[in-house]
Amino acid sequence: MSDFGITGYGAYVPRLRIERGIIAEAHKWMAPGLKGQAKGSRAFCSWDEDAITMAVEAARDALTGGTVAGVKAVYLASTTMPYADLQNAAIVAGAISAPEGIASSDIGHSQRAGTSGLLQALKAGEEALFIASDAPVGKPASTQEISYGAGAAAFTLGSQGVIARLVGKASVTETFVDHFRATGQKYEYVWEERWVRDEGYAKLAPAAIKAALADAGIGIEGVTHFAMPSMLRAVAEAVAKSVKFGGNIVSGLENGVGYAGAAHAALQLALALETAKPGEKILVLGFGQGADALIFEVSEAIAALPRRRGVSGAVADALATDSYMRMLSFAEGIELEWGMRAERSGKTQLTEQNRSAFQLEAFNAGQCAACETIQFPQFQFCVKCQAPRKQFRQVPLADQPARVLTSTADWLSYYPAPPLYCGFVQFDNGARLLMEMVDVGPKGIERGEALRMVYRIKERDRVRGYNRYFWKTTPVAAG
Repeated sequence: MSDFGITGYGAYVPRLRIERGIIAEAHKWMAPGLKGQAKGSRAFCSWDEDAITMAVEAARDALTGGTVAGVKAVYLASTTMPYADLQNAAIVAGAISAPEGIASSDIGHSQRAGTSGLLQALKAGEEALFIASDAPVGKPASTQEISYGAGAAAFTLGSQGVIARLVGKASVTETFVDHFRATGQKYEYVWEERWVRDEGYAKLAPAAIKAALADAGIGIEGVTHFAMPSMLRAVAEAVAKSVKFGGNIVSGLENGVGYAGAAHAALQLALALETAKPGEKILVLGFGQGADALIFEVSEAIAALPRRRGVSGAVADALATDSYMRMLSFAEGIELEWGMRAERSGKTQLTEQNRSAFQLEAFNAGQCAACETIQFPQFQFCVKCQAPRKQFRQVPLADQPARVLTSTADWLSYYPAPPLYCGFVQFDNGARLLMEMVDVGPKGIERGEALRMVYRIKERDRVRGYNRYFWKTTPVAAG
């Protein structure tokens, strides 16, 4: 058995949730049939979240109790990456302070990019960080809009402290088109559900499962957990029945998350690892132009893994909204009149972004060697004693505990999710700076409230299609 495998996992789900009944109510005048699917809630991205920001947060969770120093490669799988020609994984690597000599790669173009990418990363056999992050968008009033969601899962791979080893694998490739989204199109085109279920899932999934079981040298009775994402209801149960699986079918996360595209199988694997016991086997299946089946065996090392938020923690950390229009606006499904204050283009000076990357990407403050003052941003000279910046020691702020020192809610400035909360943040290590505060609940935010740092879109350049990313603060617990 290989000594290489999964050494840690992490997850992220956007805090923002909306009850499906609210979506159905908005469309009942023309699509009353949506009411039958209006059960539970789904997650959706805020205006400043995307596949990159979710990937960073999932990676930070996966690295709990560890370090990125030994990682040789970062893989990012998604079908909703913000850039078609700019490596998205490289942005993630910078945000988590990955070593400069690291390799990075984007994987996409199929709903099974999450499983195919993980399989390739495992085959490579070098220490790596694999992340699947996705936020599929459905056309308003469609079945997809009400059932889709968003999220990300990340896995550290290596040879030390392996918690789950790949013991069986198989892939089936077929140009079975259940849905597609052409380049440049916002929404996908979806084919008839019964045909997709009967000719796609029902035939391709069992074939991949049987081949993976043969590769592992076990029967289906040797599998404890079965995880299979699907855009259609009850498909996982039907496939499980067809292969005579009688164990635990991992939750499809329909309530609280929704179908998260290429990230969904990874989220289910992370969820299974939260409760899996040593010796148990987890079967994970990814579907899309064929199928991937991966079988993992859980090791004794899982008991020593440091506690993390994981899928359960991310799902529980919810902030409900009763506004369908808010969700539609964040997904750019409606064009609103924001007034003249919204007319700035938000052009990023790429030269300055590059020069300041050492402090902006991973949120590094500088500590003066002469007077020990911690300061951000890092100017050419110490703000207190004027010592030159070359003497500064880099102090990461992303994981530093912090609290609200002052705050204000601004309704006058243009902001895609009014009001704009901002104020001074006091870090436990002495740093103090003015920051934006996001995911603030209806009760607002109070002086002294505990905060954590989150990686978000700072500003969108809608003229050129470029996002400027930076760190923001958010209450430790949603409220």
